[in-house]
Amino acid sequence: MIENPHMWATFVIILCTIVAFAIERWAIELVSLAAVVAIVLVFSLFPVTDAANAVSPAELIAGFANPALATVLALLIIGQALFNTDALETPTRWISGLGGSNGKRTIIILLVVAAVTSAFLNNTPVVVMFIPIVTVIATQRGFAASKALMPLSFIGILGGMTTMIGSSTNLLVAGVAAKSGLEIGFFDFTIPGALLAFIGGIYVIFIMPMLLGTDKKEDRAANPMSGKQFVAQIEITEDHALRGAKSRAGMFPDLTDMTVRSVLRNGAPILPPFDDMELKLGDVVIVAATRTALTRALAMGEASLPVMPKHHRNQQRGSDEITSVEQDFTLAEAVVAPGSRYGGRTIENSGIRATYGTMVVGLQRRLRMARTLMRETVLEPGDTLLIGGMPEDIERLRRSHDLILLEWSATEVPMRAYAPRAIAIFALVVASAASGLVPIVVASLTGAFAMIASGCINIRQSARAFDRQIFMLVGASLAAATALEKTGGAEYLALSAASVLQGQTPAVVLSMLFLFTAILTNILSNNATAVLFTPVAIGLADAIGAPREAFVVCIIFAANCSFATPVGYQTNLLVMGPGQYRFSEFMKSGIPLVLILWLSFSFIGPWYYKL
Repeated sequence: MIENPHMWATFVIILCTIVAFAIERWAIELVSLAAVVAIVLVFSLFPVTDAANAVSPAELIAGFANPALATVLALLIIGQALFNTDALETPTRWISGLGGSNGKRTIIILLVVAAVTSAFLNNTPVVVMFIPIVTVIATQRGFAASKALMPLSFIGILGGMTTMIGSSTNLLVAGVAAKSGLEIGFFDFTIPGALLAFIGGIYVIFIMPMLLGTDKKEDRAANPMSGKQFVAQIEITEDHALRGAKSRAGMFPDLTDMTVRSVLRNGAPILPPFDDMELKLGDVVIVAATRTALTRALAMGEASLPVMPKHHRNQQRGSDEITSVEQDFTLAEAVVAPGSRYGGRTIENSGIRATYGTMVVGLQRRLRMARTLMRETVLEPGDTLLIGGMPEDIERLRRSHDLILLEWSATEVPMRAYAPRAIAIFALVVASAASGLVPIVVASLTGAFAMIASGCINIRQSARAFDRQIFMLVGASLAAATALEKTGGAEYLALSAASVLQGQTPAVVLSMLFLFTAILTNILSNNATAVLFTPVAIGLADAIGAPREAFVVCIIFAANCSFATPVGYQTNLLVMGPGQYRFSEFMKSGIPLVLILWLSFSFIGPWYYKL
């Protein structure tokens, strides 16, 4: 122990860091920073005397500029741009329809498709492609996205284990093995890999969602707003999307997910049922709809905004009013407070627009849902208003004592006009990365820039998509990995594993090698673990007279078992932010999967390779 104090100090820091992450008493950012500081101090205050193994502070913090980290952060910006433009709404509705009315069936179909696709494309771009689809389907079906995003990452890893190109880890192990004279073909490990993927997939699809909690901020926010019915009005203008829409069977099918309460024509209300009626210029349609439906209608141009007088923030527009959704347009909910000065006033005479620069888009009331014009509706204490405006206008509402802003309710309306360009950019990113035309880090950074430059997302939204937890977590993990490799700690672990396995039967050696590798791949990077253990596996096979292929394939499968920590594989990092997962949730859901795959391979490996 005294011969290499830096190695043991690194072991202690890594162990303390993992424990601190697991107990979740401190923020991930704080623990990560503490780990980096501890490692840097150890190697700065007590430098390594051996010049060949010396570690500089610059090398230890180089992980913060790691290409994998830059890739993940850029892909998060791309995903936020897809969400902002509602770009995948149409394909997700089609996929959602495959499962019928059963949301769980839809997710199962989606995960199976992702697993199969990951076998023939690198699993990272596949997960990138499916994250926004899963998120939108979760919103449409009203269930927690956190119950599907981590399974998506895990199922992508499982699918990638079945062919040579499914994961970069597979290619790396095969490359190291080729230097020792062992060639691994494209489908050489597909059968045992498919068996492991099937067994693991059963756990991921049917058991894992029950282990994932739903106490996420977005889940708490989604439930209150999902079922509320707001009364809103749609004014049919010259070029409105609904002009000429016709009723069928007493309803208007073009008004998706909305109930038409009345149509005001020339000041006179027309009540349902609407027989052979066509919406004309000047009609005002009074509808009842959920906030989700109204948001979608605004994004698609099927709903119109109330006329809004010029406000100090838009003096340079050259226009006296805003009648369409623009960049950053935000919806929020506010309750008319007891004793509010707006009580007893109509919306038109309330002065809400003049005071805050916002407009009342919809109104929710428990009783007496109106069939008249919004501006003529008299406000009452307890009414919930759906307010629209720019972020600075919504922020101004927070200081109001007459309208109580519901903090969780502010969301931006998707910019559907930018959806085609967002889809085109996203498709180019996935295609270029999957085909190998450019490295995935180049494709993702270019895609993030293109999303910002084309207006699909602005700088403020991009900054919000930047996940500081991921940034600090990866930087700290790579600092620890660098220290472990430089001090010989990684080699020490591999040699210790080899010495422990000496004298055991081939089946036992194969099983324990899998377990050692699977544990280390969740601490180091999967690629570092693969490079480290592949020569060890070949040496063990030669020592006991077992086929090399069995042991190399063992490393491929075990190095892919990056389920127990978010830093184990980059797809875990990709879903960590959107799913708002904690470090402990990866351990709680991932460790059982690692054990399941280990036990499964302990039987499948010896059987398949006749050990």
